[in-house]
Amino acid sequence: MSHTPHELIEEFPEQIDALRTLKGNDAHFAKLYEDYHTINHAIHLAETDVEPTDDLHMGEMRKQRMVLKDQIAAALRAA
Repeated sequence: MSHTPHELIEEFPEQIDALRTLKGNDAHFAKLYEDYHTINHAIHLAETDVEPTDDLHMGEMRKQRMVLKDQIAAALRAA
């Protein structure tokens, strides 16, 4: 289990400018970005036992983060 935060700027380091531009200019992308940040933060808190959760909930949160990351990656490719 990794306790490393999966921040978007770390996930897409070569696309930091595109992340910032899309976040500022595209409301849908900004929502995806914020949703990703929220679920990623919740996962990090659970992994570090600050806010423990059960395995089922952890798995669901990780799936949600993966879906959001895929949508963000698709938007970055399209930009």
